[in-house]
Amino acid sequence: MALILAVDDNATNLALLEALLAKLPGVETIALDDPALALEWCRDNRPELILLDYMMPEIDGLEFMRRLALLPGRKETPVIMITADLERAVRYEALELGARDFLNKPLDRAEFTARVKNQLALIDAEKKLSDRAAWLAEEVAKATADILAREKEAILRLSRAAEYRDPETGAHLVRMSSYSRLIAARLGLSSAEQELILEASPMHDVGKVGIPDAILLKPGRLDEDEFRIMKRHAEIGHEILRDSPAPLLQAAAIIALSHHEKFDGSGYPRGLAGEAIPLHGRIVAVADVFDALTSARPYKRPWPLAEARAFLERNAGAHFDPSCVAAFLASWQDVLEIHARHQEPDVEAQ
Repeated sequence: MALILAVDDNATNLALLEALLAKLPGVETIALDDPALALEWCRDNRPELILLDYMMPEIDGLEFMRRLALLPGRKETPVIMITADLERAVRYEALELGARDFLNKPLDRAEFTARVKNQLALIDAEKKLSDRAAWLAEEVAKATADILAREKEAILRLSRAAEYRDPETGAHLVRMSSYSRLIAARLGLSSAEQELILEASPMHDVGKVGIPDAILLKPGRLDEDEFRIMKRHAEIGHEILRDSPAPLLQAAAIIALSHHEKFDGSGYPRGLAGEAIPLHGRIVAVADVFDALTSARPYKRPWPLAEARAFLERNAGAHFDPSCVAAFLASWQDVLEIHARHQEPDVEAQ
């Protein structure tokens, strides 16, 4: 049912408009002879079309349209202005204010019916187009969500591939990525960036799939040659991930390559220093080292949390970006909660 508002201060004209509109199927008419009252009605109701007389006292048709445009959500309401045929200047101004069409006085019934029907058909087409646009936007959102879900699945599966080869992973991935998000949040990164680093950071050591078991699983300290081979995992991980067009995998590639760089330039694989190290890499460096220190390994017991915290503080500006360390420590209560919540079953709480 199309709701049409007819506004005319002349009772005879208004009755004629009601009679003509009554002959149109699917139309409900609201007829008001007071333009001020009609504006109040429009404040709380949304007509599909307004038939508006120009020649009215106090609030003429043009002023009505100006005031209508100030009401929330009513500026685009279709209006057919009813004027005398000679009022060209009025018509030009009405067009500037957004009038859709005009009817001449005295009204011709055939012309009236045709013009109102045309406007209703146009309004219906606009609604369908709007609904179509909304439907398309929803479908695009669904498709985008599906793509993101597939990217996340790829991240998870590749992370698990590294996990099966490296006993140092497991709950470590959950804790480390959660720590990384805490740091990103404290640094003021957007919610999207926080989510990106949470999802991408578990890939930081995926390059270990390319490291021989004899080195990767060695229980003791690596010798110089072994460590040189081990360091290659940063570039291997980057090679695995870097050519993807997916933003998530691109971020993971950068993290894989840069999370072993040190703020003073003594890290690997490229010896980057300071802000030349990508921010995601600087963030993950803090989260990764802290969790490695506080986790049990075949060759070491976990450090007490206080000692690991002191290590970060001592090495801020050398190994770590001081701002990332400060952000991590500023979220210390959250760090403790994450550490306690995500433990391997056989690890005792500290």
